[in-house]
Amino acid sequence: MPFLIDGYNLLRAIQKKDEEFAPLTDVQLCQKLGLYLTRTAETGEIVFDGAGPRDKSPFDNIPNLEIIFAGMSVEADTIMEEKIQTNSAPKRLVVISNDRRVHAAGRKRKTELIKCELFWAQVEKELSRKRGPKEPHQKRRGQLSKGETDRWMQLFDLDD
Repeated sequence: MPFLIDGYNLLRAIQKKDEEFAPLTDVQLCQKLGLYLTRTAETGEIVFDGAGPRDKSPFDNIPNLEIIFAGMSVEADTIMEEKIQTNSAPKRLVVISNDRRVHAAGRKRKTELIKCELFWAQVEKELSRKRGPKEPHQKRRGQLSKGETDRWMQLFDLDD
């Protein structure tokens, strides 16, 4: 399910909830969300109010997350409402916001609505999970040594 995230709404909710995250920046938030989305094999869009920083290069190459700055003349809520209204599969869309206006737009299209604090708890839980050991690259590439190949050929009686 694709996520539509109210950027500064989520960031402020996180900063209020936990002093540990008070210094969290918008870039750091996006990096954590990119990692979360990658681990869960999901995609998302995050919409921030304002024009954002002059240098937006720190936001480049964040996996599975499209970062949108609303600009100076439009609010993030307006962009989110438009995205909800124009979404071709609104019942699959998950909207992350605490804003009443965004929730009202989501309810009209029957999107899944999640409060920022609950979503962040999901993100923290997923990111704190231990990942299993990485598979050796040979497993997917099928690269055995000559000795290993000879042993398997012999074991299955496939020698010439």
